[in-house]
Amino acid sequence: MNNELLEEKVGTVLKNRSLTLACAESCTGGLLTSRLTDVAGSSAYIKGAVVSYSNEVKMSHLGVKEETLASYGAVSKETAREMSEGVRSRIGADLGVGITGIAGPGGGSAEKPVGLVYISVAGARGTVVKRNVFAGTRTQIKHQAVDTALNMLLEYLG
Repeated sequence: MNNELLEEKVGTVLKNRSLTLACAESCTGGLLTSRLTDVAGSSAYIKGAVVSYSNEVKMSHLGVKEETLASYGAVSKETAREMSEGVRSRIGADLGVGITGIAGPGGGSAEKPVGLVYISVAGARGTVVKRNVFAGTRTQIKHQAVDTALNMLLEYLG
């Protein structure tokens, strides 16, 4: 079994297939992009990223619809989908990843608890969105979300 990190595995697949990636991150605050760009040579496949912490930036930079935010909220499968599709389209990448959630320790509710994170991957094969509920500290939730996003990318790339 090789000890290659998840971000290295994703990078290897993207590079070998000449594919590019763009990231739209909210609750992870750029952690996914940071991990991906920690890999030497990642400029061959990482096109860019948007940390869209506010709804205004989700709308202005990613094309998330105001109606989506009003109807479903920033933390929803619908918003994650529009984030991944929007960043892919606007940056011009083959794949887009969108992450939105509640890292805590506050901000949760019965309907949307702390640790709820939606992750979306958009590409030529369509868009996949996954609902996750992670446990732990704010930092642990962010790291679990990024690991899940990297695994989703590997699954998507098959």
